[in-house]
Amino acid sequence: MRDLLLASVVFGLLPFVIKRPFWGILMLTWLGYMNPHLLCYTFMLRSPVVMIVAIVTLVGMLVSREAKQMIWSREMIVLVMFVAWMAITTTQAVYFDLAVTQLIKVCKIQILTFMALLMLTSRERIHLFVWIIVLSLGFYGLKGGIFTIVHGGVFRVQGPDSSFIAGNNELALALVMTIPLIRYLHLQEKRKLIKTGLAIAMPLLAIAAIGSQSRGALVGLALTGTLFWLKSRNKFGTAVLIAIAVVLVVLIMPAEWYQRMNTIETYDQDASAIGRLNAWGTAFNVANHRVFGAGFEMWHDYVFELYAPDPANVRDAHSIYFKVLGEHGYIGLFLFLLMLALTWLKCSTMIRIAKGRPDAGWARDLASMLQVSMVGYMSAGAFLGLCYFDYIYHLIVVAVAAHHVLTAPQPASDAPARSGVRAGPFVPGVGALRRP
Repeated sequence: MRDLLLASVVFGLLPFVIKRPFWGILMLTWLGYMNPHLLCYTFMLRSPVVMIVAIVTLVGMLVSREAKQMIWSREMIVLVMFVAWMAITTTQAVYFDLAVTQLIKVCKIQILTFMALLMLTSRERIHLFVWIIVLSLGFYGLKGGIFTIVHGGVFRVQGPDSSFIAGNNELALALVMTIPLIRYLHLQEKRKLIKTGLAIAMPLLAIAAIGSQSRGALVGLALTGTLFWLKSRNKFGTAVLIAIAVVLVVLIMPAEWYQRMNTIETYDQDASAIGRLNAWGTAFNVANHRVFGAGFEMWHDYVFELYAPDPANVRDAHSIYFKVLGEHGYIGLFLFLLMLALTWLKCSTMIRIAKGRPDAGWARDLASMLQVSMVGYMSAGAFLGLCYFDYIYHLIVVAVAAHHVLTAPQPASDAPARSGVRAGPFVPGVGALRRP
């Protein structure tokens, strides 16, 4: 039944994607984050659903007159340089065949990322794009939050098998990054029922992240919660939401969870932490000896025999920073960090511009919450190797597209807004799929 239902939705919409390729971008985002095909049992589980939708969307972008724009901002240029550098390092990879396979996956992700940028031509489209991300990951967050409450936090919350968010740590990172986006939608929403639902969703996603029993998620939640409160327009209301989540965690989580979290302070006695430190040392030694790093998928016996402090302790880096450092060297790490830094600065620029424009409150809220989400990624990501995860690149694209929309010359019909008169209320979704 699941297979038939999903097939009817996906394949039933494909003819419309030819004329409205933005619908294809939304479908790809839904398939990429929620992975509904991985929740099926028969033919849809085995079908190349994402590839089919991507091809149809690409055809639609080529033949449709729907608005498109390529924004060659400095962030996107650095992203292209980063991808090009990864291609170069692949030629020097220790495990060449494995590296080529991973490079193909990364390139597919980046192609879809640039396709999304091409179609995010308006505020309404950006808003819908964020909605799809939130609904897709929020499905697992709401389910995981309720699951944690019902079972008292005894079992770990995990994502769908064979996806980027399959593991408890990976899902927790995605949920931590999603909470600020929910807050952005909450700030923009005018409908009381949906606004209430979004307010309930935020603490539930936090509980789901805690229920994953990920120590990295705990660190990420602490940092994002602090920045979340500092950037909030309603600090009292935000403090109440954070307090509710904290109280629920205290009441729900079992003693075993506290014991696991306490190992953060005694990392030198924890086998998992010791393994990560050994992998980080390996990455550091590789980068010192190889300009190009050791290439994708370097985390195997031979590399550890040559470069690891403890050659017998073979593990993945479990860190976005050390994973990039080991696989692509110092140049790759520099490009990766530069891309993140430029995106942060772009968000700061949006916040500064929006302060002087009554009609730009949406951009200020979005930029602020994008920064909070980035803090979640950069903090929790210090203990997870999700440096090629679609999510962070989509956030970069959203920042670039939103900045372009905010700074683009406004048509004459918007003159009242520019002169200081507040524009009419924004109704999410209205006009979002119209041809501009």
